[in-house]
Amino acid sequence: MGKKHISLKDIARELNISISTVSRALKNHPDVSSSVTEKVQALAKQWRYSPNPLAMGLLKQKSGTIGVIVPDLVSYFFSSVITGIENYSKDKGYSIVIATSQESYEKELECIENLLNLRVDGLLVCLSQHTSDYSHFNKVWDAEVPLVFFDRVCRTNDFSSVVADNVDAAKSIILHFYETGASRIAFIAGPAHLSITRERTAGYLKGLKACSLKPDNNLLVNIDLNLISATEATFKLLKLPNPPDAIFTINDTMAFAIMKEIKKHGLRIPEDIALIGFTDEFHATVVEPTLTSVMHPTYEMGQEAAHLLLSQIESLEPHFTKQVVMKTHLVVRESSMKVIKNL
Repeated sequence: MGKKHISLKDIARELNISISTVSRALKNHPDVSSSVTEKVQALAKQWRYSPNPLAMGLLKQKSGTIGVIVPDLVSYFFSSVITGIENYSKDKGYSIVIATSQESYEKELECIENLLNLRVDGLLVCLSQHTSDYSHFNKVWDAEVPLVFFDRVCRTNDFSSVVADNVDAAKSIILHFYETGASRIAFIAGPAHLSITRERTAGYLKGLKACSLKPDNNLLVNIDLNLISATEATFKLLKLPNPPDAIFTINDTMAFAIMKEIKKHGLRIPEDIALIGFTDEFHATVVEPTLTSVMHPTYEMGQEAAHLLLSQIESLEPHFTKQVVMKTHLVVRESSMKVIKNL
């Protein structure tokens, strides 16, 4: 056969039987005689027949695909989450279509539109850092397409979500700083409207209170999630009349930029300023000094998000909601150990 894709119709025509008989024979249906079944399966093997997923999807009114929207494809965080999503989905017979918002609200709108036009069975979404209007998800709700948010989330009354325990994680960071000799602790956070920023800020403030440390507005800085913003924020903190002796930041990528700026000013880490990141990506173990960071269960987050979404798809309950909070733990390395370094 010269055709790129062999169909049931081709096999039926060759054997002069009906398409439904071919379909049943391929499934070893008892209503089809063994001789016909053998002929059908032999020809299917010879012609390398495989089911057409698009045709199967149209028949079942399902595409067998889920759409995944992430802010970028470069960072360790999102690549690890996607791996978790893909592995779980594949095991359940689904494929994924990945779209990136490039941290743009407008691009996120476009991604939603494109994936809905592709008739995906569900959506997994991490919001862009510039998304503060969530009305575009009304279209998803109205179309009864299941959606699960992960990490950066919104509208949890309407949609399911999977997040880390950001409050507890941030509080544990402050307690660790305090126990290892820091008392003037800064937090370089992300955009104020993001859920991860709000939650980690709440944990930061709880940690300060637990240590009887007074909050200082000069030490809480909101930035865009890029290296230039992180560098500028660090420069301003170091120029304060009373600069911080410890800095916690929103993710490891920002921490690496902060580390570089601290060194540029001739200061030592952790002796002069302790530093902690968030995510615990591989590079945290190879920088100098090695970076203390919160281990974020990225792969498991992807798997759990996919599990939640596929449960909604299979149960035909698009508006079912469940909020999952995943535990983290602090991985202590050289960058935060002020007391040990000073011994």
